[in-house]
Amino acid sequence: MGHACRYFRKFVTQARRRRACGKRNQDYNGCMTNTTSTTSGDGPSTKQRLLGASHFRENLFKPFSGWLIVPLWISILVFAIAIFMDGVRKQEPPRIILAVLIFLSLMICIAGFFVVGPNESRAMVLFGHYRGTVRKVGFHWTNPFTMKKRITLRVRTFETGAFETEAVKDQTGKVIREATRSRHPVKVNDLDGNPIDIAAVVVWRVVDTAEALFAVQNYERYVEIQSESALRNLASRYHYDSPDVNGTSLRGSTDLVGAKLKEELDGRLGGAGIEVLESRISSLSYSPEIAAAMLQRQQASAMVAARFKIVEGAVGMVELAMAQIESKKLAVMSAEQKAQMVSNLLVVLVSDRGAQPVVQAGGGA
Repeated sequence: MGHACRYFRKFVTQARRRRACGKRNQDYNGCMTNTTSTTSGDGPSTKQRLLGASHFRENLFKPFSGWLIVPLWISILVFAIAIFMDGVRKQEPPRIILAVLIFLSLMICIAGFFVVGPNESRAMVLFGHYRGTVRKVGFHWTNPFTMKKRITLRVRTFETGAFETEAVKDQTGKVIREATRSRHPVKVNDLDGNPIDIAAVVVWRVVDTAEALFAVQNYERYVEIQSESALRNLASRYHYDSPDVNGTSLRGSTDLVGAKLKEELDGRLGGAGIEVLESRISSLSYSPEIAAAMLQRQQASAMVAARFKIVEGAVGMVELAMAQIESKKLAVMSAEQKAQMVSNLLVVLVSDRGAQPVVQAGGGA
């Protein structure tokens, strides 16, 4: 009886706290609404709108230990059975009814037991009111009418454009069709207007269970949609290959692009209780309709760069050869002879074919 009274007092205290928090949350929501309505320019950011709409914050809930409730539950069950047997023996219906009611109450109390595993949590919702989140690992018990929503706190990886199908099994449990995973990168135009196929890997986890449950309808789907939207927005702001050697491009600046993507995702997902740990480009290529043309362009650029290096090296070698001949006085040549020698050396060094020597032989009279 004393235990029940303590539980009732604790329940009333928590109800009063919830009413007080609800009033503060309404004031906070109104303040955020006024702030958003007075924002000028392009409008409030996604994170501001989510924070204004989501006034829920996670608070820890301390349930009763299940190992302490189990002995009490068993003792009450034994007591109910004793009352029932005594009522049947003495033919007293009130005692039988009391025993049946106690037994039904014990059956309802079974729903209050729950287990929290490692890196898991349970959000407690009682009659539409958020009571808190249990993160402590172990066996617990709470009000049996409380909804206990499980949310994993593990680190999860998502790739944009990736779809997985579950394995199909028959009635006996035999796998008829194996699970498959397909990739369909996002098609978007880069800064030059060229269509490209791009995909990104996002590593994330839930840090605020209250926001994840109540700020958005489905936080997992929300992460997928916002990641794809952020990737489209980011890819359209950069060149696939920058015309400037030191410029930022999708292909040449993967670390910088990944950091920019993480920064944008933090703004989009921060108000939904999601923390982005890492984001990086996992697939990048031109779309098939222009892939052949872009390949020829890359080959031409590579050939021009290679020729430039060859000519630069050949000019240096000719300059060194002429300086050695003059310093060692191996021959005295006129300006025309020097020009002819330079021309011959450049032809030999730059040509992609082997040079054919021509031997001049003096003819007889």
